[in-house]
Amino acid sequence: MRTFTSAILVAVVVAGGAQSRGTADLVKPLALVGGTLLDGTGGTPIRNSVVLLRQERIEKIGMITSLPVPPEYLRISTDGMTVLPGLWDPHVHLIYAGYPNLLEWLNKYGSQLDAIMPAMAEQFLLSGVTSVRDLGAPLSVLNVKKRIQQGEIPGPTLYAAGPFLTTAGFGPHSLVVTDEADARAATRRLLDAGVDIIKFVNADQMKPGVARAIVQEAHARGKKATAHGRTDAEIRACLDADIDEIQHIGYASPEYPADIVEMIRRRVASGRPLAWSPTVGTQLG
Repeated sequence: MRTFTSAILVAVVVAGGAQSRGTADLVKPLALVGGTLLDGTGGTPIRNSVVLLRQERIEKIGMITSLPVPPEYLRISTDGMTVLPGLWDPHVHLIYAGYPNLLEWLNKYGSQLDAIMPAMAEQFLLSGVTSVRDLGAPLSVLNVKKRIQQGEIPGPTLYAAGPFLTTAGFGPHSLVVTDEADARAATRRLLDAGVDIIKFVNADQMKPGVARAIVQEAHARGKKATAHGRTDAEIRACLDADIDEIQHIGYASPEYPADIVEMIRRRVASGRPLAWSPTVGTQLG
């Protein structure tokens, strides 16, 4: 439950709830008192809730009428608010944060990405998103991740792919690969740098064996691979490459052809998980 408490601590500091208190107060155990609690299990909301927090862990949950707040706890009023665990966003791009025209954004602000990424990370956290997965950014996104982990800057728990692999460069958040040997080498470089997942796009335009080589290199290091599936051809190429998950489904046929359905059935029967993400966004996300 660490992400839940981390989000609370940052919100308290930035929103002003603790601005008048000393730094030492922020390491005290906390009590969030009065809000309506949604615990994430689908259960009945708890009104007039009390959440006791100690050392970035939820200690107890109850109601004002049943859970007294010990005197040593820093009491934070959540009266009139909704309290809930931190949210996940598994597909973000800190370099542009959903701006509708990526190329226009890069033309205007491409030289400022190292300043934009920390700012966008903070915005996610302030929105209650406490874990994100960045699926396309310059490799310097790993420095943002490190700074968040070390407490230098506010931000959510960050998992990052770094540049995605492609047949044609889209900007600083992409890396061109030409053949199988090139793809294996590029994948290993990203893994050596410390990425959490490997992403590639335009699988249908890659030479035979390239997409599968990328997935194999990721799996050899215990990492998963994800890719775009905007077209039927891309989905076929991804499934043939033994991909772990496919992004942006819904752009292809309204009803998938029989051969794709059969490929999916064989994959499911194999017991290997396959994730699908119906995300929408810019053409190059």
